[in-house]
Amino acid sequence: MSPIVGVLALQGDFDAHRQRLEALGASVALVKKTDQLAEIDALVLPGGESTSFMILLGEPGLEALRRFVHTKPTFGTCAGAILLATEVEHSDQPTLGAIDVRIRRNAYGRQIDSSIREGSVGGFPTEMVFIRAPQIVRVGPDVQIIATLEGEPVAVRQGKAIAATFHPELCDDTRMHRIFLDMVRGSQAADRGEPAE
Repeated sequence: MSPIVGVLALQGDFDAHRQRLEALGASVALVKKTDQLAEIDALVLPGGESTSFMILLGEPGLEALRRFVHTKPTFGTCAGAILLATEVEHSDQPTLGAIDVRIRRNAYGRQIDSSIREGSVGGFPTEMVFIRAPQIVRVGPDVQIIATLEGEPVAVRQGKAIAATFHPELCDDTRMHRIFLDMVRGSQAADRGEPAE
């Protein structure tokens, strides 16, 4: 059975993620309420404003999301990466704590400083879009770096969670979404007791 990937559709450009995932053959559901989490196999947390996500979710929604991201594949971009971090620098903002990184909000500048830069995914060059992007300033020992910009981490993975500080849904390169979908399929196979491919 094909996995269903949810995209949190509270704010941000969630539809760009939906389009990218569907173009790669995934079944996608837009998630507007946390009770929909029971109906999906994986989740994308899009960009937007991380504190607004917290307000929109509320404490019960945040707790439901926290349980999900610690058991199911999750991909957070920009604000979604902030939510997945264990620590937000100079902030007492609660997080989901799925990836052992410290993150600095708006480290690449304000909206007017948005830019397209060339980074590297898996050692291969790729275009990266940064919009009020956070920066990963500490990486825990169990965290895998999967993309860099000028030698600094911009996408990381720990367990079933991936975080990217840039917006791969706005680039032509599909590798970040393909990495995520491979993880989703691998997790589903493991849940069924099948050997990894």
